[in-house]
Amino acid sequence: MTIPSSAVGTGLPPVRMDVERGRLRFFAQAIGENDPVYTDVGAARAQGHRDLPVPPTFLFAIELEQRDPFGYLTDLGVDLRRVLHGEQSFTYHTLGYAGDTLVARSTISDTYQKKGGALEFIVKDTAVTRGDGERIADLRSVLVVQNPEVRR
Repeated sequence: MTIPSSAVGTGLPPVRMDVERGRLRFFAQAIGENDPVYTDVGAARAQGHRDLPVPPTFLFAIELEQRDPFGYLTDLGVDLRRVLHGEQSFTYHTLGYAGDTLVARSTISDTYQKKGGALEFIVKDTAVTRGDGERIADLRSVLVVQNPEVRR
């Protein structure tokens, strides 16, 4: 299996997420975030926020909102049993808040190989905006796919 170079530039369907306070609180608890600004509206407002802010790395979850978040990989012929999460980065432009509707628009921006093709990489860039179009963040994820057809 070789990931086709024609995949570069492929845009994925946009994904919408309504950001809810309960979900932000749960996420903050799950990652061990103890700062009350992420769980208590009064504490958030006392710090100058209009509502609970979206915690760091929460935006990764937006693309998991769709019915088949990894469907684009199976469309490329990727065996999901051979996928590793290689890298994730976030560039923030402003904060998202409870009550926002966020939209994620992703594009496959690169594919490449290492180790003579034994490892293939898929780079996906995602722009996250508020429903009104204001930029919230840019995300980049790199997936590593083991190619069983290449013997090392």
